[in-house]
Amino acid sequence: MAKEFLDHLLAIREQNVAYVVATVIDVVGSTSAKTGSKALIDQHGKVVTGWVGGGCAESSACDAALRSIASGATDIIEIDLDDEVLGAGMPCGGHMRVYIEPSIPKPSVWIMGHGEVAEHISLLADLMGFAVIVNDAMATEDKFPHATRLIGDDLDYSELIPLAGDFVVIATQHKGDHESMSRALKSDARYIALIASRKRSRLVMDYLRNKKFSEADIARVMAPCGLDIGARTPAEIALSVISEIVLVRRAASGVRMRDTLHREVPSPKAAVGGTGST
Repeated sequence: MAKEFLDHLLAIREQNVAYVVATVIDVVGSTSAKTGSKALIDQHGKVVTGWVGGGCAESSACDAALRSIASGATDIIEIDLDDEVLGAGMPCGGHMRVYIEPSIPKPSVWIMGHGEVAEHISLLADLMGFAVIVNDAMATEDKFPHATRLIGDDLDYSELIPLAGDFVVIATQHKGDHESMSRALKSDARYIALIASRKRSRLVMDYLRNKKFSEADIARVMAPCGLDIGARTPAEIALSVISEIVLVRRAASGVRMRDTLHREVPSPKAAVGGTGST
C-alpha cells in the first residue's frame, strides 16, 4: 500500500469518522484500474485518495460505500465499464469486481465541560466502550486520560459535529450551555443531555425557544438528564447519566432486572393478533 494512501488512512482514522476502503479484486477485459487497486472513500461518499477507475467505476464505488456505511456490512459490487475510457480515448468495455470494506467508529460521547462530573463521565464512557471526545478549553490529558480526543480551542463549539449514533453531554457549568446546545441541536446526535439544575434547564429551554428552535427540537434535550438513582456525588451523577446513555443505546426499559421476571410472555397466537376466537 502506497505511503500516501497510508498517510490519508491514518489521518481519517484519527478523526474517528466512518470510511470505506474499496479494493478491486477481479478484472475482466480492459480496465483503467487493475486488481489490487484501492480507493479511500470518506463518510460523504467522496474519494480521499487512491483509484478504482474513473467515471461509472468511481461513482458506483462511492454509492456502494455510502450504502455500506449505512448498513455496517461489507459488500462486493460488480461494475460494467462500457462508459469508461482508457487513456487513448477508447472505451474500456471491461468488467470488474470491487470489495467494499467499511470502518464504522464506535459511537462517541461528546463531553462539553471540564469539571469533576465530566471527568467521571469520561471514565465511565470509556469503560462502556465509547470513544470519548472532550471539548473544553481547560481539558487536559491529566484530567481526561481516557479521552480519545481533546478539543481545547473551540470557543464557538464549531467542532461539535456528532454523528447520528453519538451522544452529547453538556456539563459546562453554565459557561457554554447556550452555544453548545444550539450546535448540538443542529446535528443528528442520538442523545443530547444537559447537566444542570431544573431552574437552569428551564432557562436554557427558554433561550432555545427564543432562538426559534421548534418544540420537537427542544424535546430532544434531556434536561435534567440521567436516571433517578438518588445521585448526590459527582461520581453518582456521572453514573446516572451514563446509565441513561446505555439505556438509550440498547433501547432498554430501565426497569429492575428482578421485575422483568414477572413480565408475561405473549403466546404466539396473541403476538400475531389474538386467539382467533370470534
